[in-house]
Amino acid sequence: MNRKEQNRLTVLSEVEAKRLAVDKAAILLELSPRHTWRLLSDYRKEGASALAHGNRGQMPANATEETIRQQVIELAKSKYLGFNQQHFTEKLNEKEGIELSRSSVRRILLKVGIRSPQKRRPPKHRSRRERYPKEGMMLQTDGSPHDWLEGRGPELCLIGAIDDATNEVPYACFQDQEDTKGYILMLRSITLSRGIPLALYHDRHSIFESPADKRLSIEDQLEGKRPLTQFGRLMDELGINSIAANSPQAKGRIERLWKTFQDRLTSELRLNAARTKDEANRVLGHFLPEYNRKFTIAARESGSAYRKPQDGFKPEEYFCYKYPRTVGADNVVRFVKNRLQILPSPDRASYAHCKVEVFAGLNGGLAVYFKGKCLKTRSAPLEAAKLREPVAAGRSSHRDYAKPSPNHPWRGKFRTFLD
Repeated sequence: MNRKEQNRLTVLSEVEAKRLAVDKAAILLELSPRHTWRLLSDYRKEGASALAHGNRGQMPANATEETIRQQVIELAKSKYLGFNQQHFTEKLNEKEGIELSRSSVRRILLKVGIRSPQKRRPPKHRSRRERYPKEGMMLQTDGSPHDWLEGRGPELCLIGAIDDATNEVPYACFQDQEDTKGYILMLRSITLSRGIPLALYHDRHSIFESPADKRLSIEDQLEGKRPLTQFGRLMDELGINSIAANSPQAKGRIERLWKTFQDRLTSELRLNAARTKDEANRVLGHFLPEYNRKFTIAARESGSAYRKPQDGFKPEEYFCYKYPRTVGADNVVRFVKNRLQILPSPDRASYAHCKVEVFAGLNGGLAVYFKGKCLKTRSAPLEAAKLREPVAAGRSSHRDYAKPSPNHPWRGKFRTFLD
């Protein structure tokens, strides 16, 4: 007897011994008085066996027949060996005329120790990571492409960062797309307003990590250099530790931030009827302080881990794009469609064949640096080949020929040949 039936037996024995009334027994058994009288009557006639369910020990009406069970097991071991359970169930229905559900087939096979051949990774134990103790020790950063304007304007990408210790959002801005420029603007704003964070936690986007197939020159490999993207180079110059997440769950703090923003910020943009990127950023400028006031928490340790830039820090020399170039024999540096003529300096008269860097600012300005020093330049004229390009582009290499008429002599003369 199970525990429920044992409890009933004990209560009914007390009733039979006249130590307990039937209405009190019904309360203890959580049954109606009528059903309690019915159980008591059966108990007096048949004893304790009357408390067991009548179907106990009998085969269920919907049970699979033993012959079919054996047939399924034999087919799984021979003809359909290696089939997964869903595929095997389909074959039983299609080829063998055995109509069973996948769960029934699975139950039959598991009972004899036949498991699915599909290998599944065991679940990993995940634990909640402790927050960093001070603000500025680590910022989680990411971009969120979304229909922020809900069809009223272009689709935008919100680029921002959240402090791991305080949940504060020190920066967020709408951009046309998730690109390097947006992240450079983010880091520039945070550095100038608060300081340089110790670490950035990000995904494995090519903005942060150079593609695996990018190779360095032998000289760079001997110097111990590693391939860096423009933003990776910026973090390296500022001394920011770059931490790449292996999964979205690893940077769950900023993923949850985007979920909140896609609810609250989208509603604010709708309320203010924002239709352009500039209007969306104006709404964001009012939304962000209010959000930080409500959702920022206190760090475990007081103080800030943001590092102040050194004296003489020039933002334009860091927050830009940098490209290596070799100076031509005529002291001209080529960069896309620009030609920069390097002027003589007190240090040296010529920079021909020197390795220099072209700094391309976010506003489009260009500067040439040699060993950390900005060189004086002016615009140089284009080469003759470049000057000829617009003229060549205006000429068409394709000539339009008039289609001969049906009675043209040429058609009659060569018709037989063409046919």
